[in-house]
Amino acid sequence: MSGALEGLELPPVTLAGVVLGLAVLLVGLLLGQVVRVLVTRTLSWRGRSDSSARVFGRLVSWLLTALAVGAAVTVTFPSIRPVNLLGGIGVVSIAAGIAFQTVLGNMFAGIVILTRDRFRVGDQISVGEHRGTVVQMGLTSTSVRTFDGRLLLVPNGTLHSEVVTVQTGFEHVRSSVLVDVADTTDLDRAARVAVEAMRSLPQVLDEPGPEAFLTSIGTATVQLELRFWSGARQLETKEATHAVVTAVLAAFTEHEVEAGSDVYTVDAGPRLARLLGGGDAGAGTAGAAAPSLRQTGDP
Repeated sequence: MSGALEGLELPPVTLAGVVLGLAVLLVGLLLGQVVRVLVTRTLSWRGRSDSSARVFGRLVSWLLTALAVGAAVTVTFPSIRPVNLLGGIGVVSIAAGIAFQTVLGNMFAGIVILTRDRFRVGDQISVGEHRGTVVQMGLTSTSVRTFDGRLLLVPNGTLHSEVVTVQTGFEHVRSSVLVDVADTTDLDRAARVAVEAMRSLPQVLDEPGPEAFLTSIGTATVQLELRFWSGARQLETKEATHAVVTAVLAAFTEHEVEAGSDVYTVDAGPRLARLLGGGDAGAGTAGAAAPSLRQTGDP
């Protein structure tokens, strides 16, 4: 052990080098914090989201801090060349990349997502079977509050590789409701009544206006599709759908528009009515049927 230590040659260190190295490190750290604030504010002024501005400001600060550490090491130990230091950093980066593939993949995906800035904190999104409101965006994951109040942590790699629906990507969205009307009713009149009922609702937008289209024919019904535009948020679409269903059904009742269903009504004939009703008529019929069965069995 002593022989190994004797053969180990340490770089020469001087007090002036140590002081200068600490000064370089301190200046680099302070510069990193100042640049982080400047980058964050600049990106915010340019219309970037708060999460994007904050993350990119932090990344710039980390980069300047790493450069400051490298510069302080080379100043403190003059025998260490920057090329050697960069080579050591490269080896460490490769090892870290192999060991933390998933983390680094989510991190790079997070950088891409924040750079594109397609959705922000407060937007409502759906990915796979999950839906909710974005509450926080980080480098490796995004926090989503589901509509039933649960916290969902989605890896940024998943958000980058799968289809993400941004429900609040635009100001308004269109919803549809299907209703069946009897095929014997005046279909044009039924459509007009439905559109007028939807127009009277404050939850439904006047422009684009509501529409009603006949879409399919059933056994005894015709399907009417009601289309309307409302606010994009989940609660707004639910409230608008509820109001449309209530108002249209009430208007159908008021204007005597028959809402149909594929339900078959069987009208019993006189004989079947007597059988189902019971009584003497049913007993007499049953008694008459018994002898015929016995006669069939006689030789």
